[in-house]
Amino acid sequence: MVTERDIVLIYSEGTPLTFARIEEILPDIKPNWYHVKLLILQIPLHPVTWILRDSYINGEEFTMDGRKVRLELIECPEIAEKPDMHEEKGRSSRGSKKGKLILLKNRKKV
Repeated sequence: MVTERDIVLIYSEGTPLTFARIEEILPDIKPNWYHVKLLILQIPLHPVTWILRDSYINGEEFTMDGRKVRLELIECPEIAEKPDMHEEKGRSSRGSKKGKLILLKNRKKV
């Protein structure tokens, strides 16, 4: 299910067109229809508002100006763990080791 702040890939005629972030989803007067504010992620950034059914927001194909359009929720892919460079040569870092957390807010400005 797509919610606010999610990233979606917009398809036009079955071809990936652009990415957008869902900024806001507000109900329309008609039941099961919503005003969906999208921030199109291209240069320059372009906000648009589409009136969509709930099923269209969640990936069902619809038409806009005679073109087939579809939204696909984008989820961050898992990052493959890399071997620990500080371990002995020939050994891999398996198990539940976690990486070091670096807080950027604590970094000094140069």
